[in-house]
Parts: sequence; structure tokens; C-alpha cells
Amino acid sequence: MKIDFSKNNGLVPVIVQDAETMKVLMLGYMNQEALEKTQKEGLVTFFSRSRQQLWTKGETSGNFLKVKEMMEDCDNDTILVKAIPSGPVCHNGDDTCFREKNNDNLAFLRYLENLINDRKANPQEGSYTCSLFKKGTPKIAQKVGEEAVELVIEAMLSNDVDFRNETADLIYHLLVLLVSRGMPLNDVLQTLKERHSK
Repeated sequence: MKIDFSKNNGLVPVIVQDAETMKVLMLGYMNQEALEKTQKEGLVTFFSRSRQQLWTKGETSGNFLKVKEMMEDCDNDTILVKAIPSGPVCHNGDDTCFREKNNDNLAFLRYLENLINDRKANPQEGSYTCSLFKKGTPKIAQKVGEEAVELVIEAMLSNDVDFRNETADLIYHLLVLLVSRGMPLNDVLQTLKERHSK
């Protein structure tokens, strides 16, 4: 990163975004030293304009911001940090400094896909997901078919709880199948987007 610290007395604005939900969490400022500390330690560190000193977000509350990715804007005078918060971000106890709830159920699909990938790479005894991978792709595909049939049956009935549960089962097993085939969910979403634009 080649940040231009010359424009605002050695400070640049830093936008912090949740790496999973994509919600904007807060805005702070960094000087060169804060940037270097953030890059070295992997925890977001700002320069406090009121106290005139560095402060690592979470050093008193325990609600740290773990850096996943950092990038500069087109003018090299603003930083975007994508981070994983370990708790509420605002000093008032809110999820974000903009009084928004930091949740997005669709973001859970990314989390679940990552977890399934981890189970494939690092098998754990007693894990249902790992037991599926041991059986291989054909058996996983068969399980997806079974879950699809169960969902169709529930769709014809009037029990919303069972219908929701079967839908969750199908989505989970489909994610396992995608990981087994080495195909990211994002590739499937891209195909949906391309079809939508036609």
C-alpha cells in the first residue's frame, strides 16, 4: 500500500467494513505508525485525534477488529479495512457506529461454505460433514437427491417448520457437494447473475 499521508496533517480516514456481512462498522483515522502496527499485528489500530495517540480498537473492551483485507482508494488517501469484529464495535454498545445491526443471514452461507471447506481440509473425528466426504462425491450427490425429494414432499404439506428444516438440509448438503466438487458457491451465483442479465 502506498498511502499519501501528506494531505491531512499525516492522517487518512479509514472505513472499517465487516468482511462477512459487508456492513460498514465505523470510521477512524490512521497515521503511518497506526497503519504499520495494524499491518504487523493484524488488529485495527487507529490514531486518536482527541488523545493524540495510537489506540488499538478493542484494547479496553476486548472487541477487537481482526483484519482480513486492506486496500487503498483511487487517490491513495483513504483506507478500506475488511475485518472480523469480536463484539459490538461502537463504544455505546451498538453493533456499528451507525446504529445498524450487523447481521446478514445470507453472509452465513459464506461462513458455512468456509467451515465445510475446513472440514474437508482438516478432518475431525465425529464430524457429520467429514463422514460425508469419506463416502465420496457420488454418495454426497445421492444425499442431495434424497434431501430434494424430502423437500418436495414437505412442499405439498402445510407444516412450515418441517418445510423450513428440509430446505435447510438441502442447502447444507448442496454446499457439501459443491465443496466436494471443488466448485465455489460464488461460481454458481455468477452463473445466476449472467442468466439474469440475458
